[in-house]
Amino acid sequence: MKVKCVLCDKIESIDDESIMAKRLRNRPIHTYMCKQCNDRIAEKTNLRIATGNFRFNRPKTEDQEW
Repeated sequence: MKVKCVLCDKIESIDDESIMAKRLRNRPIHTYMCKQCNDRIAEKTNLRIATGNFRFNRPKTEDQEW
């Protein structure tokens, strides 16, 4: 399966039977990022987390006892 990176528009080929290919076929909201773009974003995110000014906007979970 040929896929295109959403950031750098590089076209790559992935295995048709891989989990990533199945996700891209069945769920159109999933997008593909190449390894270089994924590593670059992960590195910059880790640098932002290390500054201490980065906050995760995750919803608070309420523990319910049944």
